[in-house]
This record gives sequence, structure tokens and C-alpha cells, in this order.
Amino acid sequence: MHLSQITFVVLDLETSGAAPSTGAGITEIGAVKVRGGEVLGEFQSFVNPGVPISPFITQLTGIDDAMLANAPTIREIYPTFIEFLGDEKENVLVAHNAPFDIGFLKAAATFLEYSWPNHHVCDTARLARYVLTKDDVINCKLSTLAQYFSATTSPTHRALDDARATVDVLHGIIERLGGFDITTLTQLKKVKKRLVSG
Repeated sequence: MHLSQITFVVLDLETSGAAPSTGAGITEIGAVKVRGGEVLGEFQSFVNPGVPISPFITQLTGIDDAMLANAPTIREIYPTFIEFLGDEKENVLVAHNAPFDIGFLKAAATFLEYSWPNHHVCDTARLARYVLTKDDVINCKLSTLAQYFSATTSPTHRALDDARATVDVLHGIIERLGGFDITTLTQLKKVKKRLVSG
């Protein structure tokens, strides 16, 4: 299937810390569903992680305890979010530095005793390193790539803004992939295997 026909669900999380293993939880979920450059839907919700938010995280994201006090817990919001992700055989998940976001979502699934759906996952950070050189960008941070690809939304360390910025980065990367003769999901999966093994 040509990449222009694929439904991508581009997601971003804000969290209370660096890893689920340290007791950190999800504080905000943002996701944008796109196909062929068209936005099909968006998802955004605060999540009460059940732990206090540190001053560092509040300074980074602007999210504080008061904003999360009446937010749903991950148990309450998870089924709705999984429904938004859609069919694992049809939709492809996208995130910037995907192991971070997917790691938190898998940890939530384990905690809630859900089976995590087996979507194909694309990491825009890894793909950017494949299609861009050091002459193009000094690094592959989301803010750098958003500026390089003239994203319409600037990353702000807020989930929906960052997901929207990642959408524009994804589209820029897909255009570049055409120059590498990568235009289908099958070809992209082969590249991903090389990126992971490399």
C-alpha cells in the first residue's frame, strides 16, 4: 500500500517523569489521525497520574497538579484512546522517539491487564536520521525538525501541539523517502528493520 493511502496515528505523551519503572505516569495524551495529508481526527486528554507533578515537569510542560486534579485516570481514558488508535492491521502509529511513548503506553496496558495492540510503529526521530544529513539539521530533536520542515505548529512540550508538529515532520520525511525509492509501507518496514538492527 502506498504511504499516501496509509492511516497514520501520530501520538505524543506528556508524563510525570522519565520512565514507568520509576513510578512515573502519563499526564497528557495527544494524537492526530491523518491519511494522505488530511487530518481525520484528533484526540487530547489530560490524565491524572496519581502522583504529584514535580516543579521541573511543571516548568517543562506547564502542567501542574491543579490541572490534573479532575482529569480522568489512565484506567478511565485508556479504552477511549485505544479505540481512537483503530485497527492494528490498518493503522500505523507514529511518535517522535517512539520507544518513550510506546513504553509508557505498554506499561499502562500491563498495569490495566489489557493486551497492547500490535500496530506497526514508526519513529520520526529514527527516520529523520535516515533521510537527513548533518548538513541538513544539527540534530533530530522535534523542535529542530519542525523548524526544518516548516511545521505549522511549534512543539511546546504539550501533547497535542507536539503531535501536530510531528505530523508535519512525518509528511516532510515521507517526501524525502520518495527520493530513496521508499513509497510503500512494505518498503518502509524494511528500512525500519535496518534502522533497528543498525
